[in-house]
Amino acid sequence: MILVGNKLLSEDIFDVKFTCDLNACGGACCVEGEGGAPLTEEECAILDEIFDDVKPYLREEGLAVLKEKGLFTVDTDGELVTPLIEGRACAYATIADNGNVHCGIETAYRAGKTKWKKPISCHLYPIREKKLVDFTALNYHEWSICSGAITCGMATKISVLEFSKEALVRRFGIEWYDEALKTLEVWREKKD
Repeated sequence: MILVGNKLLSEDIFDVKFTCDLNACGGACCVEGEGGAPLTEEECAILDEIFDDVKPYLREEGLAVLKEKGLFTVDTDGELVTPLIEGRACAYATIADNGNVHCGIETAYRAGKTKWKKPISCHLYPIREKKLVDFTALNYHEWSICSGAITCGMATKISVLEFSKEALVRRFGIEWYDEALKTLEVWREKKD
């Protein structure tokens, strides 16, 4: 683990090359998995505020689930998450004409309808955040559906840290990210 501020980063965040390739995976992370996207209490309040602006970008199936279950649910671990359609796709997932899955919240954001891009857990992916007593642990989550992102990352030579810049800055600030980038440079020099 590598300490940057009060964040413990797994070495994989520095070492693994990763660049999302939506054409390779089709947006499977919005469909596959064991549960909905983790949400904070603040994000649940944001969903309440922006839902009318996001609603036009959602599928009928998603809207039906959101009407039945609410804009967020509590999973078996007691965590706040996005509801799922038939236990699979996120209720906020949309399908483009080419068959790729996209986030309806992010689609509304890109259309200028909201100022909130999407849940931070989705934005940070493939990084998973876990609160510890004195630290926050940031781990790389390896998932077979992201094999195209690994291939693309190796071609671009972009690390998980570099790929996740926008999300990490959003979550922890530019000063923390700049420190993480300097730490990455030192780590690379020592590794070589």
